[in-house]
Amino acid sequence: MPAFNKILIANRGEIACRVMRTAMELGYRTVAVYSEADADARHVQVADEALCIGPAQVSQSYLRIDAIIEAARKTGADAIHPGYGFLSENADFARACEEAGIVFIGPTVEAIHLMGSKRLSKIAMLEAGVPCIPGYEGAAQDDKTLAREAERIGYPLMIKASAGGGGRGMRLVQESAELLGQIRTARSEAQNAFGSGELILERAVIRPRHVEIQVFGDQHGNILYLGERDCSVQRRHQKVVEEAPCPVMTPELRRAMGEAAVKAAASVNYVGAGTVEFLLDASGEFFFLEMNTRLQVEHPVTELITGQDLVAWQIRVAEGQPLSLQQDDIRLTGHAMEVRLYAEDSAAGFLPQTGQVLRWEPELLAGVRIDHGLVEGQAVTPFYDPMLAKVIAYGETRDEARRKLLRAVENCVLLGVNGNQRFLANLLKHPEFAAGNATTAFIAEHFAGDPSLQPHTASLAELAMAAALLYQ
Repeated sequence: MPAFNKILIANRGEIACRVMRTAMELGYRTVAVYSEADADARHVQVADEALCIGPAQVSQSYLRIDAIIEAARKTGADAIHPGYGFLSENADFARACEEAGIVFIGPTVEAIHLMGSKRLSKIAMLEAGVPCIPGYEGAAQDDKTLAREAERIGYPLMIKASAGGGGRGMRLVQESAELLGQIRTARSEAQNAFGSGELILERAVIRPRHVEIQVFGDQHGNILYLGERDCSVQRRHQKVVEEAPCPVMTPELRRAMGEAAVKAAASVNYVGAGTVEFLLDASGEFFFLEMNTRLQVEHPVTELITGQDLVAWQIRVAEGQPLSLQQDDIRLTGHAMEVRLYAEDSAAGFLPQTGQVLRWEPELLAGVRIDHGLVEGQAVTPFYDPMLAKVIAYGETRDEARRKLLRAVENCVLLGVNGNQRFLANLLKHPEFAAGNATTAFIAEHFAGDPSLQPHTASLAELAMAAALLYQ
């Protein structure tokens, strides 16, 4: 059984702080790594030790496998938690940890490699009997083959980058005349973003819900699921609101989706935290989308409705401990909802913002959790993802959770950097969202004309209030 005493967190921002919190509660020493731009960041201050691993650019710091392994060696860290993003789903990084005798707190190299390819993972899911969207996932990638397969699938269809996610290399094609141009655009974008231009084609599922199942496996062959999360509200294929449970979920559908997710995980002997994502259509039919071999950004909503600490589960599984619960022990109670606070200007096409955090006062209410990596005075730079914090609320009912989250977002004070609070608050107040009817088409169909997406001129009262907060 592998044992470790010191955990290096190969990440930054809120997720680094989140992992450190649980690691410290479990008695582990923690190590932060940071770039030169993050020298004064909160995760550096929270950790027991911190080591600079390079300049601000991610390619010279947070994505440098050799620098992170060397940092672990220098500090005596015998385990590494990758967080999410950066190297969290990089099979070469997991392999480098293994070769260095360092425990990688995550799944196996083989699972990361397979599930990191949409093409290979879909083939594996079809073989395992997991419901999949009809499409093409073949190795032949020439335009002629893709055009022939597109005609077989029918329109509308989706082009997707096999190696990627987050909407990059993804295109909706309505008719055959668009196909070749969209293939070339998607292929180029995928090559630039992921180093691979490999594509898959899928029948487009119109106005689905995006529902994902949290799975967990241990090193003893046990795998279970901890309910679902609805992540349907998206902007450019990026999640905006995440909630649990899904507003339209039934016990029968949850069981079917949960068992399909466990089947998907078992097909690759999955170990650790993973998320199997599905598209759910209006008829209740669901289809495998992809599997994320890491902790998700939105994991707190699952923690709040299950009462479980998923980072603690990750650490214990990495130690070799069996899962402490069985499937029948999992209970879902109440409702949780999360939004992501970004440094971006929603009225300028969500352009990322930079600046200095002059004041940061999150609303601390009963039932509200703030996961963040902010300290007053720190610089928000252009080098990294603009997410600053996650605001999460729990209530006995969905509407109670929504009201608490709305209040927390509206009362959150962030000065010095433009944030997306107004966009988030208006979204949470929207009648269609409040009714639980949002699909992946919600923002395009119901929210495109919202005032938060237009330039806002501050009133005299708002300017006076900002000045008072700044100089009090």
